[in-house]
Amino acid sequence: MSRDDHADSPLHEDDQEVAADVATESDALLSLISDFYRGAVNQAENSQNRIDQTTNWAITLIAALLSVVFSSPDMPAFLLLVGVGILCVFLSYEVRRYRFFDLYRSRVRFVEENVYANALEPSGVEHLRWREELSDDLRNPTFKVTTGEALGRRVRRIYGLLFVVLGVAWTAKVTLFTPETQWTEAAELPGVPGTVVAGALVAFYVAVAAVAMWPGSRQAKGEVSDVEPGKWKGE
Repeated sequence: MSRDDHADSPLHEDDQEVAADVATESDALLSLISDFYRGAVNQAENSQNRIDQTTNWAITLIAALLSVVFSSPDMPAFLLLVGVGILCVFLSYEVRRYRFFDLYRSRVRFVEENVYANALEPSGVEHLRWREELSDDLRNPTFKVTTGEALGRRVRRIYGLLFVVLGVAWTAKVTLFTPETQWTEAAELPGVPGTVVAGALVAFYVAVAAVAMWPGSRQAKGEVSDVEPGKWKGE
């Protein structure tokens, strides 16, 4: 079939209105919403599994690194600093995956509060134009949580503790486990004095603590957190 024949085909216009009749039929719409809800739940679960896999790899890496570094007094302490850098890479991956998880999770909650909650007790929907809002989000998906907020959450819940473990391990390695040398010698890198390395590490942990305690305005919806709910859809 030529391009002109395809453009003149009556199916071309019909394709633009596929499933449009469902909008006026409540039974068909509820069936479609049910299928959509199951799909959204599955997407959220898959996204959560990807986050868990990243966290598991990070924990496994730290455990292996600690075993290697403390297996012998001759193992250098800077390997733990390499672990800190790799942990930052894992954190960057997890922040992005968390934002996608929150996107799918928000759709699940949106259907629950506007369809299922009202079906159980018809007291009105949470969003008066929920069908338009959900349709717009499907056409133009947007993250519901900012990168900064996602970063703060993952640091507070998981990565802050992992960074602390590496920091304590590094401190112990350059002090308690290298008694034959000064800690400044054990901490130094090629061309970098140990005091500079220690100062840079302290500055890094101050930054981590600042990220974890950052009190900036909450952008995501404040469900289950005793926070006034915000807009469901936003940049």
